[in-house]
Amino acid sequence: MDALFVTPDSSAKAYQELAKTFSAIEPPTWSLLLAESCRAKGFEVGILDGDAERLSLQSTVTRIQDAKPRLIVMVLYGQNPNSGTTSMIGAVELSNALKAAGVGAPICFVGSHTSALPKEVLAYRCVDIVLLNEGVYALHNLLRSNLRSDLRTIKGIGYKVSNGAEQELILNPPEQIVPQDRMDVDLPGYAWDLLPSRDRPLDLYRAHFWHAGFSHDKRTPFAAIYTSLGCQFACNFCMINIVNRVNNDEGTDASHSRGMRFWSPEWVAREMRKLADMGVKTLRISDEMFFLNRKYYTPILDDCIQSGYGFNMWTYSRIDTVRANVLDKFKQAGVNWLALGIEAGNQMVRQEVSKGTFREVNIRDVCKTIRDSDINIISNYIFGFPEDTQETMQETLALALELNTEMANMYPCQALPGSPLYYTARTNGWELPQKFEEFAFLSYESVPMRTKYLSAAEVLRFRDEAWQTYFRDPSYLALVERKFGTAERRNVEQMSEIRLKRKLLGD
Repeated sequence: MDALFVTPDSSAKAYQELAKTFSAIEPPTWSLLLAESCRAKGFEVGILDGDAERLSLQSTVTRIQDAKPRLIVMVLYGQNPNSGTTSMIGAVELSNALKAAGVGAPICFVGSHTSALPKEVLAYRCVDIVLLNEGVYALHNLLRSNLRSDLRTIKGIGYKVSNGAEQELILNPPEQIVPQDRMDVDLPGYAWDLLPSRDRPLDLYRAHFWHAGFSHDKRTPFAAIYTSLGCQFACNFCMINIVNRVNNDEGTDASHSRGMRFWSPEWVAREMRKLADMGVKTLRISDEMFFLNRKYYTPILDDCIQSGYGFNMWTYSRIDTVRANVLDKFKQAGVNWLALGIEAGNQMVRQEVSKGTFREVNIRDVCKTIRDSDINIISNYIFGFPEDTQETMQETLALALELNTEMANMYPCQALPGSPLYYTARTNGWELPQKFEEFAFLSYESVPMRTKYLSAAEVLRFRDEAWQTYFRDPSYLALVERKFGTAERRNVEQMSEIRLKRKLLGD
């Protein structure tokens, strides 16, 4: 085997008790894309998903030893924007265990955290190579090499050179990302057949609890796909575009490499047909901005309608890009949920972190328009932006309770590596997390960013109390029961009984 793409299991530390039942288990999207890309070039590849299989550390080491790959690739992305960082929890632990077991194959890291802080990642003794962006072309060239003496000739990687007792960290010149006109060719699909399963394809993966209408029985099989990569906006709290970077300059953040690339509608239709034939009904469209470019999303939706896949889908939209005149088409195609980045209830706070890119829209009107099309809303809120106070965070909670959407995510603000906010925090001298677990929104060791007026502990306490307030609100529970059923309401109530423990709050 030329390359084994590995997803380490970091779920227990990242999600606490929620990992057992309530958190999603998503297919490793970038492992699937990279594996298929390399396979199309003639390389032998495999995928090991420790997250889906819930493998122990020793079992994972044994499986990698048995596979005997030339190159071990830790692919560190995930279902939340912070997952590239929190996946480092399991990746470093596993890599250390592989070195201790005498595994000789080079270990390579790729993902958003690696793209944001390549030298910091490369400095770990257990890491031999890093890919400096999404890594497609660098990976092809790596696998054509001997993985040793000719590393210096390969663009888009970082590696180590022994210099006596010291190890010099080398970042080669950047490699390009896959350009628009090569998307279908150099990222030709997903290696679905390489995923683990129990009885049928994709049955080890489970949708987000709400995506399945709060019914555990409808969560598998589950898949997630991209129809595009990247985002054209530059919100301060977001690091999504950092994997597009094509320079090694210090201080480079996601806002310096914004932009979108699209696969063809024919490519998307082919992947959707594969999933439908495998029995998938619950599907996430993972694009950051699916509801943005009519030229691309219209033929995809038309194909879903004409082909009758029967998917239950969700995808993202900004509040200022929702077009009322196409919502019926979204619904007819099977898009039953739209995730809205509302972020903050206070307009000044929201404008500050979005650099003025939000058009002035009435959030209440947007939500009503979506609901009139019989599409459910999952609203995303963030507590602890730099300008947040107790009063502005209370405004956000009040807006959430007023909108009373079918689902709400509530995050403590993190200065994620790769985001502009990360460098703002460093410039202001604000303390940043020292461990990967501290970047995890739901972990025991979570340490959010402080604001100009509040401590990290005050932000975290407000977020956790706000979450309990929302999911125990009688109006919200009545909505769940009315739209999804009595059993589903009980499932939500059971979820709200799980209280996260927080080290920062003295637990």
